[in-house]
Amino acid sequence: MKHTVTDSPIGPLTLVGTADVVTGVYFPGHWTRPDRAAFGTRDDSAFPEAVLQLKEYFAGQRRDFAVPTRAEGPDFDRAVWAEIAKIPYGSTATYGDLARAIGGLPHEVGAAVGRNPLSILVACHRVVGKDGKLTGYAGGLQRKQFLLELERPPAADHGRLW
Repeated sequence: MKHTVTDSPIGPLTLVGTADVVTGVYFPGHWTRPDRAAFGTRDDSAFPEAVLQLKEYFAGQRRDFAVPTRAEGPDFDRAVWAEIAKIPYGSTATYGDLARAIGGLPHEVGAAVGRNPLSILVACHRVVGKDGKLTGYAGGLQRKQFLLELERPPAADHGRLW
């Protein structure tokens, strides 16, 4: 195991994994962050493609990620994460939507979403409560709001003359 830390507009992100496979992306204060001992040694040259793609994402130049990932967890959690991966950039789905898609209860889905180890890469910030309300996010609601706004299409610029 190894890890690297990269800066982002929402604070430092810790990327964890083996070889070139990312197994975790964590925020400071992440709710479900594993013990730091599980991160392995720090290697500031680790995961260069993932770091680059995250920078492109935050710059508004990337909508999808193409880096090798592996998320460990129970079958139900992995099914939830697979459904999250289907939510398009700039869109949202509710916990109920995901529950109907995989056959579970919204609160079970919520718990699995909270255990997603691949924040941003598997965009759990796109999962919202009923009626679009922002609900829990392992990185905090301010980060969730930032990420959703980052993905929001720019408003039409009608009527400007310059």
